Amino acid sequence: MAKHEWHAEALRGKGYRLTPQRVMVLAALGKREGHMSVEELYEQVRRQYAYIDLATVYRSLQLLTKLHLVAEIRAGTTSRYELVHPEQRHHHMVCEECSAAFDLPPHYLDDLKARLVQEVGFEPHMEHFSLSGLCSKCRHAQGGDVS
Repeated sequence: MAKHEWHAEALRGKGYRLTPQRVMVLAALGKREGHMSVEELYEQVRRQYAYIDLATVYRSLQLLTKLHLVAEIRAGTTSRYELVHPEQRHHHMVCEECSAAFDLPPHYLDDLKARLVQEVGFEPHMEHFSLSGLCSKCRHAQGGDVS
């Protein structure tokens, strides 16, 4: 089964129609490893279906993100997207300077989640979590300590 086919079935299983536009967005995201901007995604889908418009791509991404089938990674004023498995945690560190996104292993957040539940009584939904800051390269370029 192709990477995006599982997501298409999950979409249908949640009661949403599997429109050709949604399938094309999922397929385009599934073909690419890593994160895509809306513009990159739009251009890739448009090569297959010239009549799709940017608003349709945005609406599809909005729904797929809401359903936790796609993760949105915000870097400054832009967003990038990637397919994620809704039952697996997937976290990112995003550099505020260069907009690079790096995977953040889930175990870094396990203690935080447990402490929030225990000390505050708040259970955060951290299936897809982004943390912003400066990567080591940008910190070094700004004269910051990289240790």
